[in-house]
Amino acid sequence: MPSQAGENTPPPEQGKSADSAGNRRPLGAVLLTLFLDLVGFSIIFPLFPAILDSYPDDDLLKGLLSFLQSLSPEIGLDDPRLITLFGGVLGSLYSLLQFLLSPFWGSLSDRIGRRPVLLLTIGINMLAALLWAFSGTFLILVLSRILSGAAGGNIATATAAVADVTPGKERARGMGLVGAAFGLGFILGPAIGGYLSLFDLSHLGSLPLFGGLAFTPFTVAALGVVVLHFINLLWVFKALPETRPPSTEPRPIQWSVSLGSQWGDTVRNTNMANLVYLLAFSGMEFTLAFLVRQRLDFGTTETATMFVVIGLILALVQGGLTRRLAHSWGPEKTAIRGMVLVALGLVGVAWTSEDWHLWASLLPLSAGSAMAMPMLSTIVSSNVSDEEQGAALGVFRSLGSLSRAIGPFAAAILYWQMGSSAPYLASAILLLIPMALLSGALARKGRIS
Repeated sequence: MPSQAGENTPPPEQGKSADSAGNRRPLGAVLLTLFLDLVGFSIIFPLFPAILDSYPDDDLLKGLLSFLQSLSPEIGLDDPRLITLFGGVLGSLYSLLQFLLSPFWGSLSDRIGRRPVLLLTIGINMLAALLWAFSGTFLILVLSRILSGAAGGNIATATAAVADVTPGKERARGMGLVGAAFGLGFILGPAIGGYLSLFDLSHLGSLPLFGGLAFTPFTVAALGVVVLHFINLLWVFKALPETRPPSTEPRPIQWSVSLGSQWGDTVRNTNMANLVYLLAFSGMEFTLAFLVRQRLDFGTTETATMFVVIGLILALVQGGLTRRLAHSWGPEKTAIRGMVLVALGLVGVAWTSEDWHLWASLLPLSAGSAMAMPMLSTIVSSNVSDEEQGAALGVFRSLGSLSRAIGPFAAAILYWQMGSSAPYLASAILLLIPMALLSGALARKGRIS
């Protein structure tokens, strides 16, 4: 039976152009939802190394670090490579849960609607941020990351909502705007996180009546995330109509994860390209804060500034240039050329020894990523039916989350065992695989046409 959300707020007219007035309002509402979500998500990025340092006497953290250190006794407990490895483990836990649950959230949104799934997942994220705000012990911090990872399917659901209201040739534009919302979120998130981390409330101590809950050096930053999720929740409730197209038959809930072979070779190969691409990219994304801290002596403010610059480039390229390139080159060629730029940027970061080396490398890396990611989701979204957007994009995001579960951990191991340049050079080489997959898809497309 179709959900009430789908019955009460259907799209103005099934199949209507994304340029219609009825579809502009949902698109703007979804993009603001994504923007607020990404601001809240990225606030933690520049803080991660310092967060791990803020539990010096926690028995659980010391035990886990001692276990990892026992694998390589020559590395001391205060070695930055060990902290990087452990940070990779914690980052991987978050992404592993996204991998397991994104197909469920996506297919659930196909069945009951985008709006109720967004309300539920944003609410869970708000609860997770509240736990982080008062994570007086390392265990509570881990629990907050578990909750946040489990609710990470809201991004896939919001992306499916964008696909709902940008049909046909407008799909590349819609996915480009999704990327721009991501980029703008990455501008403000780290900047807000770096600024709010200057306010330390740890001197206020523990909360009464709640064991393990206490003020920490990052309470203010985490409460900023709580406020953003609360605003997002109110915005979705008040301003976002249901975008899921009416379906004649209920779709089954998808619990398993696959490459999406049921949607054809193009979707399967694009999903594989996305898996490998993000495997390479996420290793850089996670270890970068540790690398600039070790090599360039970046503090929280400098690291936040770096992420702001990355986000600004992402927003500028995805907000305007990517759509034009997609019309000129097609999504496959745009993605391939973007990956070439990312590979060049990765090699540059690997050899960074001065500030200007870093900035010169981040420019092609960020611009290339802004070209590649929206095109991969565009290819997948354009090759499935309207009724399966949530499920297909849920699988797409889930495979990306699997990469983000493996990538940081694998990169941290390379960083630990082979030096700080190793993960970036390995990632650059790994990008040859998605380039080959997309080139093959482009060749088949040329033969068919």
